[in-house]
Amino acid sequence: MINIIVAGPRGKMGSEALRLIKQTENYHLVGCIDRKNEGMNVSDLEGLPNLDAPIFTDAEIAFQEAGADVLIDLTSPEAGYTHTRLALENGVRPVVGTSGFSDEQLTDIQRLTEQKELGAVIAPNFAVGAVLMMQFAKWAAKYFPDVEIIEKHHDQKLDAPSGTAVKTAKLIEQVRESKKQGHPEEKETLAGARGADEDGMKIHSVRLPGLIAHQEVIFGGTGQGLTIKHDSYHRQSFMSGVKLAVDQVQKVNAFVYGLENLLE
Repeated sequence: MINIIVAGPRGKMGSEALRLIKQTENYHLVGCIDRKNEGMNVSDLEGLPNLDAPIFTDAEIAFQEAGADVLIDLTSPEAGYTHTRLALENGVRPVVGTSGFSDEQLTDIQRLTEQKELGAVIAPNFAVGAVLMMQFAKWAAKYFPDVEIIEKHHDQKLDAPSGTAVKTAKLIEQVRESKKQGHPEEKETLAGARGADEDGMKIHSVRLPGLIAHQEVIFGGTGQGLTIKHDSYHRQSFMSGVKLAVDQVQKVNAFVYGLENLLE
């Protein structure tokens, strides 16, 4: 049995995590971390699965009292970072799907993971298809060094570009020689028109209602083009990756950044 705390149970991703726990035989919800509803039970909240677990507004008390093995955090960069540190300090293994962590925060979490000798998984994207898209893009970049990334998300997403887009660019950088793309005298007549610049690659962020999570990696070569694309049409698409991470974080005593490091 794996005892789990979920942060942000009322959020769209958090509520999907609760449904995953309810339908998985060896998962047991022992508590939730929420900004309100202290002292209430998950089963008391309308629209959430009928699970018997207390709600805590104080994350540290939750980790001290709930008896959790794993934290699932799919909240925001600020809350996710705080929850991850508190989890590790209290012997709980974090599985975090929040994008937007800085390099300094990731380094700090890795240091704490090593200090506590615990497993921790942080993944910019838990959709297995998105992870494969990133790996295919890295492979393609060996042969197509001219590349642009377009990521599209719902209009309530706080960070831009997405963690998936940044992770994709970082993977491409491992195999692509640094180069500035486009005409050397190119000028933006409207600031920002060409998108963010990462090692000469351009990253474009789209935010519109109705979208979930979508990304295209577009490669251009002489006389040809290649587009690698992934779409998440429902937040259920992320749950297979969350389950994989929850199962695997129990077996490792190291910091894992990116779901691809858990795939065979």
